[in-house]
Amino acid sequence: MLYSLRMLLMSVHFILAGMIGILIGLCRPFNPDNSRLCGRIYSLPAMRILGFKVKAEIKDLLEHQRSCVIIANHQSNYDLFVFGGAVPARTVTIGKKSLKWIPFFGQLFWLAGNVLIDRGNSQRAKKAMLATTDTLQHKDTSIWVFAEGTRNKGRGLLPFKKGAFQMAINAGVPILPVCVSTYINHMQLNQWQGTELLMKSLAPIPTVGLTQDDLPALIEQCRNQMQACIQALDEQLMQAR
Repeated sequence: MLYSLRMLLMSVHFILAGMIGILIGLCRPFNPDNSRLCGRIYSLPAMRILGFKVKAEIKDLLEHQRSCVIIANHQSNYDLFVFGGAVPARTVTIGKKSLKWIPFFGQLFWLAGNVLIDRGNSQRAKKAMLATTDTLQHKDTSIWVFAEGTRNKGRGLLPFKKGAFQMAINAGVPILPVCVSTYINHMQLNQWQGTELLMKSLAPIPTVGLTQDDLPALIEQCRNQMQACIQALDEQLMQAR
């Protein structure tokens, strides 16, 4: 019963948040700070509806050096709400082109200045990546990326895609990892007690002076740090239960 009520409220919230976000986008189209505002519009009510309780240690993220590439782990569609309240100022996201067909959200995503990539067309994807590198270098804007490329569904970090790291090296900007505990396997949407989550941002990883030859080592360094952090967050939650 509680699960059904939450899903009903989430459906209404998703539509209303999308409409408000579109209005913001129409008033200031493609402003890179739209993502931060819209992230909070989606996140704050949703976290209450879902019963998610997040304890966040994200000083490095909130005080981040612009520009940078923010790398986060990707568990489920609920990440929109989990991470939405943590999006820093002047930060846009990279997403697949098919997102634009989602009613309300897709139009908002586009108007917020986020980057849509056609993964089925390598030439267009490469062109979008080059434009994003220029954004990092010259427009005082950061990029938020789920480097796994798809949801891991709580089964551990998937292999990271190269694109985000190539952008960081080309632009000479740091990589800033952000981790959230493995919540998807412990969601309690049919219980009043809710679901506890931990979020932590790690120290930026510099890329100045690196070349594409350093790409494998950079990806491994970031992934290993995030894997260790997620494991520590999960253990901390287990001890608290």
